[in-house]
Amino acid sequence: GSKDGTIQEVNVSPCPTQPCQLHKGTSYSINVTFASKIESQGSKAKVYGEMLHVDIPFPIPEPDGCKSGIQCPIQKGRSYSYLNKLPVKSEYPSIKLIVKWELVDDQDQMLFCWKIPVQITS
Repeated sequence: GSKDGTIQEVNVSPCPTQPCQLHKGTSYSINVTFASKIESQGSKAKVYGEMLHVDIPFPIPEPDGCKSGIQCPIQKGRSYSYLNKLPVKSEYPSIKLIVKWELVDDQDQMLFCWKIPVQITS
């Protein structure tokens, strides 16, 4: 689904094996390196938990990509490192699901979209 960009690398840390064991009350580091195919003034992250083919919005502290390691405006043909945190709240249920992370440009088109299987544990 990465229409306006190309993912070069995705790093979720700590996550030695998949599905990632996400412990409640812990924050995980996200680092995505991608190349942009377009120009955009800004970028915004949207994160979902995918369960039974339903996307449940997953709040993150900083949805603004320009405050998450990306130097804006985004230029065509340049590579960027997107850095963010995925906080796992203690009230989340202990379940297996897919985390879907999107970054959209000014036109609401995807710069990148990736998914990772996770297991939320106590």
